[in-house]
Amino acid sequence: MSFAALTAFWAVSFLLVLTPGADWAYVISAGLRGRRLVLPATVGLACGALLATLAVAAGVGALVARNPALLTALTATGALYLAWMGIGLWRSPAAIQGGDDAEAGTRWHWTLKGASVSGLNPKQLLLLLALLPQFVRPADHWPVFAQIMALGAVHAASCAVVYFGVGWGSQSVLRSRPAAAQLVSRISGTLMLGIALLLLVEMAWH
Repeated sequence: MSFAALTAFWAVSFLLVLTPGADWAYVISAGLRGRRLVLPATVGLACGALLATLAVAAGVGALVARNPALLTALTATGALYLAWMGIGLWRSPAAIQGGDDAEAGTRWHWTLKGASVSGLNPKQLLLLLALLPQFVRPADHWPVFAQIMALGAVHAASCAVVYFGVGWGSQSVLRSRPAAAQLVSRISGTLMLGIALLLLVEMAWH
């Protein structure tokens, strides 16, 4: 795989990651609850992106795209999970906490939730399914599977850099504004609920 192909894919991937969505909402909620939770949440989101890439590389993405029943199940699962997360943010909006005050036992919890938010996002799976093949060269000396995973690693790295900055910055910007922090938390919850609703409506429409 050429350096030019990796660079071109990174540019496209980075622009896509900069677009706010459920991942942004999740990492902002982590940042508001404590800076020590930002890294576990970010790692979880990046792992979810790698899992989606692995699914595409293994052919699962193509199978899901061809099979309406599997796609419906994936969409419903992802939408319901996002809705559950959004309701949680509305019921318990995050208050600004210092990094030393965050609960020590929640790091793995936030990592697993992050992997679920990212990995269960059907939009990400279908996006990678549409995007990755454009940068794969079957005649290259790298196997196709290795090329896809290399590109997925680049995408996961973009996710890690952007989401860590967003999560870390959310507390810096809102540290002295507790009311604004709760408002942002509820906006994040609303965003998750909105995305979940759009997924369900789109699923019912098709």
